[in-house]
Amino acid sequence: MENLRKYGNAPFNIAVIHGGPGAPGEMAPVARELSKSYGVLEPLQTKSTIKGQIEELKDVLANYGNPPIILIGYSWGAMLGFIYTAQNPSLVKKLILISSGVFEDKYAADIMKTRLSRLTEKEQQEVNMLSENLDNPNIRDKNTVFARLGEIILKSDSYEPLPSENEIIECQYHIYRQIWEEAESLRKSGRLLKLGKKIQCPVVAIHGDCDPHPIDGVKTPLSDVLKDFKFILLEKCGHHPWIEREAKDKFFNVLKKEIQ
Repeated sequence: MENLRKYGNAPFNIAVIHGGPGAPGEMAPVARELSKSYGVLEPLQTKSTIKGQIEELKDVLANYGNPPIILIGYSWGAMLGFIYTAQNPSLVKKLILISSGVFEDKYAADIMKTRLSRLTEKEQQEVNMLSENLDNPNIRDKNTVFARLGEIILKSDSYEPLPSENEIIECQYHIYRQIWEEAESLRKSGRLLKLGKKIQCPVVAIHGDCDPHPIDGVKTPLSDVLKDFKFILLEKCGHHPWIEREAKDKFFNVLKKEIQ
């Protein structure tokens, strides 16, 4: 898999960073919409360590971007963008966090409980079965299991989703597992949040009120650590604002206003 897609025309002043980890391609709808007015890069993470993904991202943006760049990270990509910006403050003009993961461990405890509560009993049973299969060393095709789990979680993560195409190029469970274990350790130790003290640019967080990732897990910690921070709440919106019937238009209006 190549690690970059381009949208629009140079100069490329904006980059969108996908989540997962291990879900490359999911930010394509956002990149396409923004490319009507801007040159947009969509880096695709191929490395299985945080350090590797940071180095890969820096290389892509240095070779194809026009720094300082506006960095738009989604979910895990928001956290990756946060780390990248802390380590390379002069290279980022503005950091926009969409549906970010939480920044302190205490806020993460109920995320899966919230997701499961929004599913039918049959779907809950399938989630448990799929999770067990991911931990089973005898199951070889973990990517297919991971993809199916993602399909069910998408339902629980959404408020009122519009019909949409799954644009993930390839679900990569090995990347998800290795990166997320490292990220959880970074968050639990407090080192993730402390990185915010190194960020110099404005930071904007856009978050849905129905996102299972709790609002306070993003808003409260970042308000305490960042010098220039704004939090924007979208009503009737889940974890993927660009597919939400009630919030899609407002999401893109807010996003475009923040990158002007």
